[in-house]
Amino acid sequence: MALMITDECINCDVCEPECPNGAISQGDEIYVIDPGKCTECVGHYDTPQCVEVCPVDCIIKNPDHVETREQLHRKYLAITPK
Repeated sequence: MALMITDECINCDVCEPECPNGAISQGDEIYVIDPGKCTECVGHYDTPQCVEVCPVDCIIKNPDHVETREQLHRKYLAITPK
């Protein structure tokens, strides 16, 4: 499942540079996560790095983008340069 940032985001700027896939960007009001690029850090780390650094715990699993760990790994392989 890809992650999403809730409206509790305080725009602290710490999550964006932590994303190894470049899935996080500044949206109109808060940061947003591109579900097409988010692998929950599968292939890079054991845990999602954005969740680890978020000071307000506003990054949650996106119920609209349910994916298994296997699917996330396949996405990682597809978007990672060879």
